[in-house]
Amino acid sequence: MGEIATSNRQITLFYNSNSVRANKALAFAKAEGLALQTIDILKTPLTGTQIVELANRLGLEVHDLVNQEHPSYMSKFEPHELSSEDWIKMIQHNPEIMKQPIALKGDKTVLVETPSDILKI
Repeated sequence: MGEIATSNRQITLFYNSNSVRANKALAFAKAEGLALQTIDILKTPLTGTQIVELANRLGLEVHDLVNQEHPSYMSKFEPHELSSEDWIKMIQHNPEIMKQPIALKGDKTVLVETPSDILKI
């Protein structure tokens, strides 16, 4: 059992409140009347365990959670080959570079790329 509590009755949405995509997904979910618990990763820092758990639930490696196309990443970092621990620290210190929003419900997890993707959960 992971550190992130999930429910079959509501969607837990990890998102960046400064992200246009995340705000569209959030508005879509609310318009659909979906039960939501929201976690703004800019205001609620993720633990290393939570980052690893999100990656595992998505079937990704931790480095795959980093949006290397994000302007903040491109302005601060060069492309790297780092350890998982270093990628975790990078996400923790720069949460805006994490790919999101990520929706969880029960055993299902989805990286929301379009607002309607939230319905896949």
